[in-house]
Amino acid sequence: MSEKVKTVFYKHGGVMKTAELNEEGFYYKKIQKLLEDGEIEQLRRGYYQIAGETSYSDILTLTALFPDAVICMESALDYYGYTDRTPSAWHLAVDYRSTRTRFCIEYPVIKPHFIRSDRYQLGIEEVKLDGMPVRIYDREKTICDILLHRNKVDAEVFNTAIQRYILDPEKKEARLMEYARQLRVEKKVKEVLGIWL
Repeated sequence: MSEKVKTVFYKHGGVMKTAELNEEGFYYKKIQKLLEDGEIEQLRRGYYQIAGETSYSDILTLTALFPDAVICMESALDYYGYTDRTPSAWHLAVDYRSTRTRFCIEYPVIKPHFIRSDRYQLGIEEVKLDGMPVRIYDREKTICDILLHRNKVDAEVFNTAIQRYILDPEKKEARLMEYARQLRVEKKVKEVLGIWL
């Protein structure tokens, strides 16, 4: 592995687009040679990283490949400390009009959730993960989502999340009820959390 290639990739945070490689003097033939020699690998069309590189955070790859995505469901529960289980995939919410094939990558493992535009924008906030700014659904949107998709969430994960949300001093009941109304899960919120709120 040439030092020049390493330096260029490190400068760009580990993931580079074709256009960025071109700007650094790596054109089609050079990129093809690096791929053939096993020095770099294609993450998906137009995105590359150093071959076998695992020292970078998944977050770097996620923000480079899916800048429009929002961390949701089990991945958001994990961020807020509402689950003890590390999700087997990154749960990402995207607009339902997004191209499905862009999520067909080997690593990191992605579980896309295609959301209607009016619901997709609700409850997005920005947080820092591994020093990188990422978009994630806030606590209340996350709780509404697992209530909305209760049949897709493991019962133990669901119960732990609800209990921890109830005990969370940063929870905002008014916001939860507002989201519940917009997402039409008011009845479920009252059934599951009503006694504690």
